[in-house]
This record gives sequence, structure tokens and C-alpha cells, in this order.
Amino acid sequence: MFTKKNKQKKFTLVRKRVPFLFILPWIIGFIVFTLGPLAFSLIMSLFDWPIAGEAKFIGFDNFIKMFTADPQFYDSLSITLKFALIFVPLNLLVALVLALLITQPIKGIKIFRTIFYLPAVVSGVAVSIIWGWMFNSEYGVLNYILSLLGIEGPNWLIDPKWAIVTIVIASAWGVGTMMLIFYTDIKGIPNEMYEAAAIDGAGPIRQFISITIPTITPTILFNVITSVIAALQQLTLVLLLTGGGPLKSTYFYGLFVYNNAFKHHELGYASANAWFMFIIILLLTMLIFKSSSAWVFYEAEVKKEKKEKKGGKRK
Repeated sequence: MFTKKNKQKKFTLVRKRVPFLFILPWIIGFIVFTLGPLAFSLIMSLFDWPIAGEAKFIGFDNFIKMFTADPQFYDSLSITLKFALIFVPLNLLVALVLALLITQPIKGIKIFRTIFYLPAVVSGVAVSIIWGWMFNSEYGVLNYILSLLGIEGPNWLIDPKWAIVTIVIASAWGVGTMMLIFYTDIKGIPNEMYEAAAIDGAGPIRQFISITIPTITPTILFNVITSVIAALQQLTLVLLLTGGGPLKSTYFYGLFVYNNAFKHHELGYASANAWFMFIIILLLTMLIFKSSSAWVFYEAEVKKEKKEKKGGKRK
């Protein structure tokens, strides 16, 4: 009897540990390639750390220099925040509109779903090359189309007024993943809800405002957070399309950190820059989560409220 109990305990212990063995490769990868470099960069931010040469401990001097002696820090930060204010709403709107379009019961809609999603799997370098051709002021497709309409196209990549617009357009082109997330959530809404609303006289617009939007608010929250993070970390398109120009009108914060690290060879200072952006992203994410209680509705909470109302009526 004692032996059977021991065997049962051992078997139970093994069953509890098996799931951890499956996720062990991910845990090792996270520690080695994410958590380790993250902690090491924090240490580097406290040093004067050139690429070649001896590192020298300087405490918080990198952070003091960033806030007091580097005007480019504030310029790049303001440009990035301006980009985020334009990019995030536009990204959400385009993704939601496309998601609504591909939910329509139209013949051949699967082909359009694939077409709309394809840009999301194209590499950032390829996207930059494609948009570089399209935005070219001399032989670009966009200016050619505008010329057919009798409109003189702008110098997209040369004019400081239009350069940031080109980055916004090129960035919004890859909304396929966000569109797919919206599409999945919208398809999960029961048709009975729309049918009941139609019987009550609600039109498509009213159904969208009163049913679709409240139901997908958790997905909107997720997409807002991911869009904010992507906008504040934008680098590839800026680096390859404009290089931060013209006149540093697209000198994003990501490019500022990149140049400090690999152009000016100040790894410690670049680490301090990166940690400041990490704190900004963390604070913004917390703020968005804090505000979500006012506009995000979860199905479980709605059901609980309905039960409480029914219970109150019975009393």
C-alpha cells in the first residue's frame, strides 16, 4: 500500500513537471536573448562604453547628458510622438475598415483577404524599396497617377512637409496582422445580435456603433497598445527611406538611438536612450490600461451585470 502511494505521488509529480519541460526552450530563449540583454543594457547605461576601448563607470551622467546637453534628444522625441499621434488612429481605422470589408459574404472574398494580408509578411527592407520607387518625385507611380488627374505631385522624400507623411503611409500599408485580429473578433459576434437589432429597426450604421464597436473593444485595446509600441519604435522605414532627412524632419527616436550606438559609437549613451523610451512605452501602456475601464467591455462583465439586474428585479 505504501509503495502504491509513493508511485502515485511520483507519477503526479512528473505530470506536474512535464508542462514546464515543453516551455523550457522558450524560457531559456527569453532569458538568454531578451531578459539577459535587457539587464546588460541597463548596466551599460551607467558606463561610458565605446565600441572599441575600455568601459568607464560614470553613473547617471548619460541620463543627465540626455536631458540637459543634447537638443537632438528632444527633437527626435517630438517627431516620434507626432508620428504616433497620426499613425495609431490611421492604422486602427484602416485595419478596421479592411476587416469589415473582408467579412462581407461576397464571391471571391478569400482572395481579397489574402491580398490585404500579404503586405504584413513582406520584410521591412522590401517595403522600403517598393515605397521608395513609388514616392520618387521623378518616376514614381504616385506622382504619375496625380499627373493624369492634372495635379502636380509633391517631392515626397525631399520636402520636409511631406517626408513624415510618406513614413505614415508606408507604415500603414502593413496593417494585415491587425486587420486579421479585427476580422477574427468580428466574425465571432453572433448573427442573432444583428438580426435582433434589424428587427428593432436598427440600420447598418447603428448596428456597427451599438453592437460591433462595444463587442470588439478588448481587441481595440490590444491593437492600440501594439500600435503605440510599433510607432514609438519605428526605425526600418525611416532608416531606408529617408535616413532621418530631409533636414532631420524624420529623425525618429529609434534612429537617434541607432546612430548613437553604431555611428557615434556611444553604446552606454544609446542604452540610456533606449531605457528612457522603454519607460515612456511602459507609462503609456499603463495609462491606456487604466483608461480601458471606461471604454472596454468584456463579455463576462456584461453577463454579470445582466444577472445582477435580473436579480434586482425579482427582489
